Amino acid sequence: MSITYSTLSWGDAGSLSAFSPKIVPFGIPMNQFLKPSSSSSSCFGFSASLQGSSRLQLDSRLVLSKMSKALPFVVRSDHPQNADAPKQYSKREKKPFPVPIVDLRRAARERVKNNKDKPKRPLPPPKNGMVVKSLVPLAYKVYNARIRLINNLHRLMKVVRVNACGWCNEIHVGPYGHPFKSCKGPSASQRKGHHEWTNSVLEDVIVPLEAYHLYDRLGKRIRHDERFTIPRVPAVVELCIQGGVEIPEFPTKRRRKPIIRIGKSEFVDADETELPDPEPHIPPEPLLTELPPSEITPPSSEEETVSLAEETLQAWEEMRAGAKKLMRMYRVRVCGYCPEVHVGPTGHKAQNCGAFKHQQRNGQHGWQSAVLDDLIPPRYVWHVPDVNGPPMQRELRSFYGQAPAVVEICAQAGAEVPEQYRATMRLEVGIPSSVQEAEMVPKAFLILAQTFAIREQLQQATSSSFATTSDSSHLTIKAFPIKQQKTSANRFIPARVPFVSSSRLNSFGGPIQ
Repeated sequence: MSITYSTLSWGDAGSLSAFSPKIVPFGIPMNQFLKPSSSSSSCFGFSASLQGSSRLQLDSRLVLSKMSKALPFVVRSDHPQNADAPKQYSKREKKPFPVPIVDLRRAARERVKNNKDKPKRPLPPPKNGMVVKSLVPLAYKVYNARIRLINNLHRLMKVVRVNACGWCNEIHVGPYGHPFKSCKGPSASQRKGHHEWTNSVLEDVIVPLEAYHLYDRLGKRIRHDERFTIPRVPAVVELCIQGGVEIPEFPTKRRRKPIIRIGKSEFVDADETELPDPEPHIPPEPLLTELPPSEITPPSSEEETVSLAEETLQAWEEMRAGAKKLMRMYRVRVCGYCPEVHVGPTGHKAQNCGAFKHQQRNGQHGWQSAVLDDLIPPRYVWHVPDVNGPPMQRELRSFYGQAPAVVEICAQAGAEVPEQYRATMRLEVGIPSSVQEAEMVPKAFLILAQTFAIREQLQQATSSSFATTSDSSHLTIKAFPIKQQKTSANRFIPARVPFVSSSRLNSFGGPIQ
């Protein structure tokens, strides 16, 4: 957070000189704008005139520069203090395209125009059927990170309580469920939106998103009558298999020569009989396996819990970052109406979409490019500010933040929250203890409003309320009044409070710091 200010600054000798714009931290001393007299008491750099008197005593010299220009008072933030969780689209709403369709068409026209009258270039992997060798170690890391994440979450969920609603798919991380009326399950109107919290399982935290396993990713599309004969595996695992991970239970075709295109959608495999026998595949790192239920034990100490939470959060970030890199080379498709995901260049033809108005599409999916949250959907839950503190209040819902369930579990277990999640969790926002406190105007906002009023008075003084001394290059500011309006026995606010945009205020109503 920084403040850009300009034109005026107080020197050590009491002179007010002009200067160019400068960016300083938000907590700048107020004597940069106002230097109080030695006899008056100060609070945050304000003179005694702001603590009850009606006039501001100033007697300083102003040095004006011809090159100086008055610039507006701007509050600038490099990182947002708070942000909303990603929008949850309803079942009646189609997902937006990652890239607008107009931009896709424009890029296609430019690509055709640039490639006109040029020889066709050979297709790069994986479009030619080969594996991107540089991404094979990354695929193994993503696969092992997923296994570590599952094993660690099994252990953490024995010490961190995770509640699940018995009527809908909402979960809450904490000793007890939240009081918000957001249940949309059966008979929700009879319960007035209240949740009925029960025990949860790992599938409530990590969404079990599956996809069809392809023996040949460039082969024919899966037909509707083949939907039960082809195995389904977790979507992240299928992405790792196509990226080079060898799993004996799910064999896949590995070409050693690029394919030969004979048409836009037709190709033949190259002759590999002349090549020597393939060498046995040596994995870059051994594959991990999931722990059986009998070997899942809770951490024995608090230090082990914190270490386990840090390792779990690292595995979560490693899995997401690696999957995002793999998706840049290996295409992943998602239905625009339902959560169905297909790892491959084109979607399958199975007519099993049951989303809104699926009868008009005969159950076919509306395939489009997928993003990371489509492949690894984060289950956003409410962030509990203090697990051992008072329970969350329904009236203060707008002050609470949200975070993915994995991040919230690790945070309650003692792990440090990564920077990218602090905005949605609203860790920098003060949460009032009651509704009455939330409706009060914070003192910091009053101080900022008074600062704006003082600066406005200073600008007016430089233009109309100063007296010229004997030296024409120096000006003297005389005392000028500050109009105030009395609201109570011992409380004063400026009569004219400058407008502050709502985007510059936090959810508590105060200025962003």
